[in-house]
Amino acid sequence: MTAVLEDYRDRGIGRRLKLFQRDDALARGIALVEWTFDPLEVKNAYFNLVRLGAIARRYLPNVYGVTSSPLHGGIPTDRLVAEWWLASPRVKAILAGGTDSPSHPAASQERAQILVPADLPEPRQSDLAKSKIIQARIRDQFQSWLAKGYAATAVEFGADGARYILEPWKDSV
Repeated sequence: MTAVLEDYRDRGIGRRLKLFQRDDALARGIALVEWTFDPLEVKNAYFNLVRLGAIARRYLPNVYGVTSSPLHGGIPTDRLVAEWWLASPRVKAILAGGTDSPSHPAASQERAQILVPADLPEPRQSDLAKSKIIQARIRDQFQSWLAKGYAATAVEFGADGARYILEPWKDSV
């Protein structure tokens, strides 16, 4: 796990760390780096999908079980799997600053959206029942869309919360 101390966040440090990791992986001949993240942590999802160009095509329910950790908030530890195809046209375009979220070339069907509402309790244990209901709805939607061959490619923020954008995805890059 890699993290940036709170006092140093939003300064581009996390992105620089990931770009160093990308350069090192490419030098070693590694084309794909994967990691998991909490789908309810939309700021992290935005960083992974929009700022780095990763995609997510797998949803893993309750990876670590329900824990007493304040980080998990007493709800199942669901995770999305980030796929970072290091030399893909999508990643290259995003890292070059050409666009924040280029669509996949094969994405001809309508995009799907999954809302993570702005009123998600924080911390989650403050309203455990509501958090579990929201998480279950999000889990069901992700599992449905991903089973149809869609990938999460972006996160967009609005007054009602954050929306994952999903697009049909046919290949690995």
